[in-house]
Amino acid sequence: MLELLSPAGSMEAVRAAVQNGADAVYMGYGDFNARRNAKNFTEEEFAAAVSYCHLRGCRVYLTLNTLLTDRELVRAAETAARAGALGVDAVLVQDLGVLRMVRQVSPDLPVHASTQMTVHNLDGVKQMADFGMTRAVLSRELSRDAIAYICERSPIEIEVFAHGALCMCYSGQCFLSSVIGGRSGNRGLCAQPCRLRYGWNGRADGNPLSLKDMSLASHLRELRKMGVACVKLEGRMKRSEYVAVVTRIYADAIREGREPTEEELRQLAGAFSRQGFTQGYYLDRKGPDMFGVREEEKEPRELFARARETYEDGERQRVPITFYAMLRSGEAAQVGVKDDRENVVTVRGPVPEAARTKPLTPEGVEKQLSRTGGTPYRCEAVRSMVEEGLSLPAAALNAMRRQALEELSARRTAPPPRRTGEYRPGVRYENRREAPELTISVSRAGQVTPELLALDPALVYVPLEELAAHPELTELGGRLAVTLPRVAWDREWETMTGQLRRVREMGITDALVGNLGMLKLAREMEFALRGDFGLEIYNSQAMKELRHMGLKSAAVSFELKLAQIRDLSKAVDAEVITYGRLPLMIMENCIIRNRTGGKCQKACQGGENLLTDRKGARFPVVRAYGCRNEILNSLPLWLADKQEDVRRAGAWAQRLVFTLESPAECVRIARCYRGLERWTPAEYTRGLYYRGVE
Repeated sequence: MLELLSPAGSMEAVRAAVQNGADAVYMGYGDFNARRNAKNFTEEEFAAAVSYCHLRGCRVYLTLNTLLTDRELVRAAETAARAGALGVDAVLVQDLGVLRMVRQVSPDLPVHASTQMTVHNLDGVKQMADFGMTRAVLSRELSRDAIAYICERSPIEIEVFAHGALCMCYSGQCFLSSVIGGRSGNRGLCAQPCRLRYGWNGRADGNPLSLKDMSLASHLRELRKMGVACVKLEGRMKRSEYVAVVTRIYADAIREGREPTEEELRQLAGAFSRQGFTQGYYLDRKGPDMFGVREEEKEPRELFARARETYEDGERQRVPITFYAMLRSGEAAQVGVKDDRENVVTVRGPVPEAARTKPLTPEGVEKQLSRTGGTPYRCEAVRSMVEEGLSLPAAALNAMRRQALEELSARRTAPPPRRTGEYRPGVRYENRREAPELTISVSRAGQVTPELLALDPALVYVPLEELAAHPELTELGGRLAVTLPRVAWDREWETMTGQLRRVREMGITDALVGNLGMLKLAREMEFALRGDFGLEIYNSQAMKELRHMGLKSAAVSFELKLAQIRDLSKAVDAEVITYGRLPLMIMENCIIRNRTGGKCQKACQGGENLLTDRKGARFPVVRAYGCRNEILNSLPLWLADKQEDVRRAGAWAQRLVFTLESPAECVRIARCYRGLERWTPAEYTRGLYYRGVE
């Protein structure tokens, strides 16, 4: 049976989910989750929610799926330890530093890989298993064939999103909100700028980044057959009535092994949609039909009123139990109860007396014990042994029933025994005192010139496709490295492996890896591993985890301030991006092709594809590996005149990221960073290195 996982942004939403059939709920506790604007739980509320859910046979997953600073990890450790002690069934994480911390403070607490980890291929899932995780939440962009391929070979459980909002960018790789607005989606405060108006040719006259909500309600049997362990409903920011409606429809469909009715589909749309729903990613049919916006509609008052009744009035009897009773002459009456988890409780009552008038019968005992109304328990059977000629007051049987259920409830809500530990940041690695090396990444082979290499960069990162197609680059000298794709599905693996093998045969020894799913392949080909910004390195513990994994260097998150980078304990060589148009989104849905009516535009690597926002800013859209899109920032990052600040950050290298620049521009900019030329762009940004993010 598929596990149905519902969102819970409040205690009311917890009741709505549980009373409508959720098998598990996910919720935030404190400030360390990807929905910090939701009404997250206090410690007391969270403890009550865990008890409420566990009593009713519903699992609880804690979301700790944001990037945390070193200082925040200390408080997050308290949260994780408390959650483990309360008996939370699992914790979802994005940050490798958080994973390392959870291992220390609650080593027996199961950990799930959040969709924020951008797990989208089999090697990514296997890497999560190597971390000791028990489940991976796949990227929403995957097709059913991709999901089925992973499920068939996965060593751990697979969870997929089945209903709710779709992000335009791969989760965990979006920097649009943080770079343009200072509110980081990776820190739980996404402002959803993708839902605003954008357009082409200088006019913000459409919504090319606003996807419809997804709904896989009609594919639940297929998902179960694939081997998916859990389907997830999005919506911790939505109201409790929405949670009730969607949970009930999905729960009924899963339990009854059917597709939703037409009326149920109308209710799903009525509860919330953006001009309907889409299954485009799942069916591998990407395109403009997947896009929509939220329209002003009247609240579905009748639907929501009925939904409220499901969790405000009464109690759904969702826990099956069996009663046992034994009444014999001269012995204390005994009543036992067993639940669906093999918990057994036995209580004793008064000694039955000889009946003066109407004696007890098995039928009478069974009738009395089966009265479980108002409780979470559903009596499925009563097994009784009653000697003839005995009498026992109904009040005594009722009291024994209540006592048995109270003791059973105590067992069901008791936390499991778990080991506890102490969070220890560990040894501190000193910063480098010398000026950082210069590294360069390019997007096109033509940007690598003798003039650029004459500036002696420590490494020049070239995209896999470009490097494999241009072996002549090795003749120019310089130390070249290969940049692996941040996103590559399993169906692209054969092509990618062939390209990587050619690159290795060219004598390239270093690989820049921006997704954990690419590490194993690069390691097997004996590349020196270097982490890219896509790994989201935000704290010292994440750096230590990379050291443990054998990486030589890592680009730290460009959402950190320079002062925060300075304070990192750099267990591996740290790299800081100090020039370039920062990548804001990587997208599976090609907005360039959508713009041209489905025709593939071959020149998508050029700078003529400019997405315009409502303020007139223009964001280049370029091609990424596999005919995906990347949106770049409208202004280049510029720190050539802040070299002393960069040096104080203590990094091994600063990286210049060249995307749209001509070969001559690349040389000129690199000379500025070498101190050989003085020049400043007409327009630029300091990024987040001074202002930081929320």
